[in-house]
Order: sequence, then structure tokens, then C-alpha cells
Amino acid sequence: MRLSFLPLFAILLLGTAVPSFGGVARPEIPPSAGVKVGALAPDIQLFDLNGKVVNLEQYRGKVVMLNFWATWCPPCRQEMPAMQRLHEKMQGLDFVMIALNVEPEGPHTVPSFLQGKTFTFPILLDSGAKAQNRYGVFRFPETFIIGKDGVILNHILGAQEWDNDATVDYLTFLAKG
Repeated sequence: MRLSFLPLFAILLLGTAVPSFGGVARPEIPPSAGVKVGALAPDIQLFDLNGKVVNLEQYRGKVVMLNFWATWCPPCRQEMPAMQRLHEKMQGLDFVMIALNVEPEGPHTVPSFLQGKTFTFPILLDSGAKAQNRYGVFRFPETFIIGKDGVILNHILGAQEWDNDATVDYLTFLAKG
């Protein structure tokens, strides 16, 4: 009888593990935390790389791709060239892509990471984890697609090949609608 509890105990024990990202342990945010598809996207106020304040609310009327990333995250770095290609394909449409760096030391690590790269989409800094906590982000990369009305339409986990035809068609449809 006692042996039947062993698998349950193992599941409970594994379910409480704290993942490690880039050598930094981060507490796992419960699935109920953060925003959900269909909800109004919380406004966030952050800084760009030049120290200018940017509010998510200022992009109301455009489709927003909000991508949470870190320089120490291999999948994040891997998807950035495809993000740049998507950004270029979406020029002239009601669309904005925002790469939101989540590192506490982002103001120092991001500029050195960007040296020699030609990413032209906005990159914001969330060094205080305000946006990360409001959105309940703890896996990287995580991306939210926000409609023109500010409602979260999609939540995507993991790196993507953002410039594929299906994604471009989907985002173009949203931006023109």
C-alpha cells in the first residue's frame, strides 16, 4: 500500500523544482499568475536603450508583438534574426515588435550583445522585472501578440521562426484588420 504513494510523492517533488536559467535560479511563477489570452494587456512603462520612457499604451491601434528575452538564453538569441526579418516584412503596417530584455544587468549586457548586430526593432529594458512579473513570464523566450484594441490574442512559448509565411500572413491579417 505504501509503495503506491511513491509515484505521487515523486510527481509532487518534481513539480516543486526551481528551474535554473543561465546559472541564475528563478522562482517558478504559478500558471494562474500573469496575463491570459483574451485579457487586456497590462500597460507597462519601461526604458529603451537610450533612456527614453516607452509605454505599451502608446502603441494602441497597432498589433504589438511583445517578446521577453535574455542575452544568456540560446533560444532567444537564435530567434532574433527571424524577428528582424519579420520586422522588415511588416514595415508600413500597423504593427510593432518589442523585444523586452529581462536581465537585471540588461543596461550593461544588452548594448555589448548588440554590437555588430543590426536589429532595428525596439528593444526595451525590464531590469526591475516589473513587466516580467505583471505578465507572469518565467520561460524564455515568451511572446505575446496584442491586438489593436489592447487585448492579448496569443501567448507563444519558445523560439520561433517568426518570418515564416503563416506567421507573416497571420500578423498581416491582424494589422490590416
